[in-house]
Amino acid sequence: MDSGGNSGNDGRAARETGITVRRALELPGLRSGLPEVVAGTGGLERTVRWVHAGEVPNIASLLKGGELLLTTGYGMGNRPADQRAFVRTLAERGIAALVVELGTRFTRLPAALVDTARAAELPLVQLHRQVPFVTVTEEIHTEIVNGHYALLQRADEVHRRCTEALLSGGGVPQVLQILGGFTGNPVFLETGDGQLLYAAGEGPEGADPLQVWEGLRDRHQDDPPAGSVLVDVPGGGPGSGGVRARLVLLPVCGPTAPVHRMAAERTADILAVVLMQARQEEELAARGRGDFLSDLAEGRVGPED
Repeated sequence: MDSGGNSGNDGRAARETGITVRRALELPGLRSGLPEVVAGTGGLERTVRWVHAGEVPNIASLLKGGELLLTTGYGMGNRPADQRAFVRTLAERGIAALVVELGTRFTRLPAALVDTARAAELPLVQLHRQVPFVTVTEEIHTEIVNGHYALLQRADEVHRRCTEALLSGGGVPQVLQILGGFTGNPVFLETGDGQLLYAAGEGPEGADPLQVWEGLRDRHQDDPPAGSVLVDVPGGGPGSGGVRARLVLLPVCGPTAPVHRMAAERTADILAVVLMQARQEEELAARGRGDFLSDLAEGRVGPED
């Protein structure tokens, strides 16, 4: 099988490259505010999905999770009970961090805020100097977009290598080997009902991927291990959205990351074309055999033919 080139390094290095809370605090906008983490230091590696600024009491209802929330504290209420409820609802919503600018509403954060954030393990940051929230938002959003673009570039590189492998005469096994090398995990191509078509890559400690599939197939059919990537390969079945096969990436050697799913989705598009072409060739061959038998039965083929 084709090795896919620097496969091991890609797999080990492939991880989520989104901006973390720690990285956001290092950017010039927040750094100029002299940030101090007063609670939730264990959550500084959380990924910031987006930035939101607001001062309303029910702001948690406007969030989806993963946000870094900027506020001066006007929406937190005056009573400790209201402040505790404010932090709890944000933690339940799953925001990445709460950043409070001191000076306008608070000269120091109330103990109710700090204690509740600490109990919820929610990163709580106070800014000792005022900063333009719009500047902070622009900086972090730029970082997020750039990180997403980097992911797309890496996934596109896998697509390019797979395409080159096919143009050089390779087939499905070579394509899967490239994907497996990039992710650092074994990959499998199954039929829609779970029958194995191809396997590539290596399992833990160099184990054959077939052994991995045999050991996990009963589990990953209906209840895949956490972090598994399953991508449908279109091109068969009734209707335009029929599924011909399924690409399965199991995180048995290392965790999967968003870039792995992106690469798997691009690989699935390539496999759909390859499988469709193979099916058309099978149909043409079958039609040719049928035509020959018809000609033979009806006397249109002579002995010399």
